[in-house]
Amino acid sequence: MTTTTNAPLFHTVSEAACILRVAPSTLYRAIREDAFPAVRIRTRYVVPAKAIEALVSGSTETGGVLDVAAMVQQRRTERELAQRWH
Repeated sequence: MTTTTNAPLFHTVSEAACILRVAPSTLYRAIREDAFPAVRIRTRYVVPAKAIEALVSGSTETGGVLDVAAMVQQRRTERELAQRWH
C-alpha cells in the first residue's frame, strides 16, 4: 500500500490520547473494554488514524456529542447481521 502523504496510518495509544486530549490510561481502558477502535499486535495496541479522523468529522458534521462506545457497538452489530445473511 502506497500513501501520498507522510501522515501515519496508526498512532500509538499515547499519541492518540494526546490528540484526543485524554489520559493514555483512559484510552487504554476504553480499548480494553472494546469501546474504542484499536489494533492489537501481541501486547501492543495502535489506534488507526482513520478512527480519529472519523471522530473529528462525525462531531463536526452532527454538531453534537459522539459516543464512541455506541459507534463501535453499532458497527459490531452491523457486522454480525451481515455475517448472518452471508
